[in-house]
Amino acid sequence: MNPLKTVTGTLVSGLILAIIFAFMLGGGQGINSLEIVVWLHVFVGIIWIGLLYYFNFVQVQAMAAGVADSDGPGPAAIGKYVAPRALLWFRWAALVTWLTGAAALELLHPAEGSGLVAAFTLSSGWAVIGMGAWMGTIMLFNVWGLIWPNQKKVLGIVEASDEEKAKAKVIAGTASRVNTMLSIPMLLGMTAHAHGLPF
Repeated sequence: MNPLKTVTGTLVSGLILAIIFAFMLGGGQGINSLEIVVWLHVFVGIIWIGLLYYFNFVQVQAMAAGVADSDGPGPAAIGKYVAPRALLWFRWAALVTWLTGAAALELLHPAEGSGLVAAFTLSSGWAVIGMGAWMGTIMLFNVWGLIWPNQKKVLGIVEASDEEKAKAKVIAGTASRVNTMLSIPMLLGMTAHAHGLPF
């Protein structure tokens, strides 16, 4: 049986390969909880932001092309089969990314007190990652508070008039573009905390 024929098989194979690498290349010092949490944070974050970029760079234009193409399948192919599944992964990856990020902040904090508090109050030494945490939090709110409720109207998952659907499309699209914009400095905040700002 080829594990690469299913998504689950592919994910399990990747996890097993990563564990083998960790044991082969690790120093045998025991379990590094921080690395496990950060690794999960990055993994689910890639799912979240990857889908965000897919929506903004691919799906929106494909839906518009589907509406304009009189010979094509129309937007229903994406709206009925692709978008709901992508939005399921998108919203839950957003939540798990935030939760693992919060856990990583707590594990990163070396002294008494809270890494979350240090980051969100932009304490000394925590301002860079704190700005990233604030942007990620705004993005999470946008996903669950604006994008998902409005996409349910646009996709017909919940009842909505044509006027409500048109308004929902604008709100969801704007929130998605805001998240795309915020993701760029957010990623800088995540990487610069450990490696320093570029300027």
